[in-house]
Amino acid sequence: MAQPTPAAAAGRKPRKPKSSHTSGMSRALVRRETISAYIFLLPSLLFFLLFVVAPMFICVFYSLFDYGLGGLGDFVGLDNYIRLFQDPIFHKGLINTIIIVVVAVPTVTAFSLWVSSAIYRMHAFPRSFFRCVFYLPVVTGSVAITVVWKWILDPYNGILNQLIGTDGYNWLGESRTALACIIVILFTTSIGQPIVLYTAALGNVDASIIEAAKVDGANKLQVFWKITWPSIMPTTLYVLVITTINSFQCFALIQLMTQGGPMNATMTIMYQVYYAAYRLYDLGYANAIGVILAIIIAIFSAVQFKLAKTD
Repeated sequence: MAQPTPAAAAGRKPRKPKSSHTSGMSRALVRRETISAYIFLLPSLLFFLLFVVAPMFICVFYSLFDYGLGGLGDFVGLDNYIRLFQDPIFHKGLINTIIIVVVAVPTVTAFSLWVSSAIYRMHAFPRSFFRCVFYLPVVTGSVAITVVWKWILDPYNGILNQLIGTDGYNWLGESRTALACIIVILFTTSIGQPIVLYTAALGNVDASIIEAAKVDGANKLQVFWKITWPSIMPTTLYVLVITTINSFQCFALIQLMTQGGPMNATMTIMYQVYYAAYRLYDLGYANAIGVILAIIIAIFSAVQFKLAKTD
């Protein structure tokens, strides 16, 4: 049986050992490293505060005023938001935007994963070639892509009408097909980055675990669902969030291809922000639309994080 210490026998609490000089130096070193880290982060933090956080608060502020060409007008409170939800053009733009997101995001993600699964097993040269081919539309200017697609969809000289025998059909001038054409064009310009990311992520999956699963009798579907899919989940979450944001902010294609027509068939929330600000010069209303768009994107992103069950 252990003998009690003299301090315990006298009923006094044992003294805590004094911290050594080495631990004090460690705390000082950690403090200096922390301060140095914040100093290096300061330029990026200032940039983020000035060009991201501050404009967000300014946008909310202006949305509460009657703000036009004459400058900041009277305080109108939530009138711009009430008007927004009563605007049938906004309703049409919201529906079109949700259709674009719901169709484009899962299609881009699934197709990118399928293509990446096919090319990541190739040798270095063909793998790099295919990644370059698919990534090329990403680095190509929107104007160049628009010129090519306008030629493809031209009613009289377009290659699409010549291939399927529908001479004279105006794909972008018909309400039934205009939005579908925008989604197809957005799809072709959005798959490049996910393919590159998925190819890298699939190459980082531990091959020994996959081989062990195959030895234990797992088929390809089980290997993908139980091993590959959890391993690439962070990449999938990134692809989902970025593709969702890009789909919600689809503007350049609308501006260059249809300007929201015909009959608002391709009107989106982002294009309506531009139209209200630079065509109608109703800046307070445009800022209100921007605030609602930011809230919708935040909700969609939060749902995706929740469903992915990852931090």
